[in-house]
Amino acid sequence: MTRTEQDSIIEAAFAMADAARSAILPHFRLQGLAADNKLEDGFDPVTEGDRAAERAMRDVLARLRPQDAILGEEYGASKGTSGLTWVLDPIDGTRGFISGTPTWGVLIALSDETGPVFGVIDQPYIRERFVGGFGQAHVDGPSGRMDLRCREAGALADAILLSTFPEIGSPTERAAFEAVSQGVRLTRYGMDCYGYALVSTGQVDLVIEAGLNAYDIQAPIAVIEAAGGIVTDWQGRPAHDGGRVLAAANPEVHAEALAILSQY
Repeated sequence: MTRTEQDSIIEAAFAMADAARSAILPHFRLQGLAADNKLEDGFDPVTEGDRAAERAMRDVLARLRPQDAILGEEYGASKGTSGLTWVLDPIDGTRGFISGTPTWGVLIALSDETGPVFGVIDQPYIRERFVGGFGQAHVDGPSGRMDLRCREAGALADAILLSTFPEIGSPTERAAFEAVSQGVRLTRYGMDCYGYALVSTGQVDLVIEAGLNAYDIQAPIAVIEAAGGIVTDWQGRPAHDGGRVLAAANPEVHAEALAILSQY
C-alpha cells in the first residue's frame, strides 16, 4: 500500500470520527433518550445516536472512499471493489451511553484480507482519539498528543484485568474468565471499548471478553497491536471475527492468561 493510499485512509477515518462525534453528542446524556431493544430475550439497546453516527460515517465514505466495502453494526454490509473493508461500530457500549458513562466509543477499522491494518477508538465526550496503524500509535486528547505504548512484561499476579460484563458469556466462558480473574491483582468491569484503549496506553494488562462481533474488536486490534500489544481468541488464534477475545499488553502476560483460558 502506497503512502498516498495510507494518507487517504487516515483522512477518511478522521473525517468519519469527526462526523460521528457531531452526530452523537446531541444525544448523549439527553434525558428521555429513546432506546430500542434489538433482542427478544435480553437487552441490547440501540438509539438514534447509533444510527445517526453510522449514517454520517457512511456519507463520508461515499464522498471520500466509495470504492471500499463497509461492514457496520446498524446498517450491515455494503460491497466494494478495492479489496478493503471499513468495519464500523458507531457506538460501542450503548448500554453505557444510555447510562451516561463515558466508556463508550466510536470504533473505526480498515481491513484487508489479512485483518485490520488501521484503527481508531474515538471517545467524543472526553475528546480522546486513539489511533493505531501505518506506523502511528498515539492518542490525541485534552492534554495533547501522547504516544501509545503497552505495559511491559510482568507477572499475571500483578496484572489489572478489565471486562465489560461480569457474566462474560456462557457459564463455561464465565468460569474461564473467573479462573483468570482469581489470579490477577485487580479486576474491573463496565469498561466497554475504553478498556481496550487503556491497554494501549499502558494503564492495564488484560481485557477478556466473549460474544463479540467483528465490529466490536477490529479497531481495538489495530490500536493495541500498534502500541505493542497482542489480541487473539482464547486459543491463540486471530480474533478479527470476534467471539472470545483476549487482549494483552505483552506476550508474557498473554501467555499466562491464555494457558488458563485455553482449558475451557
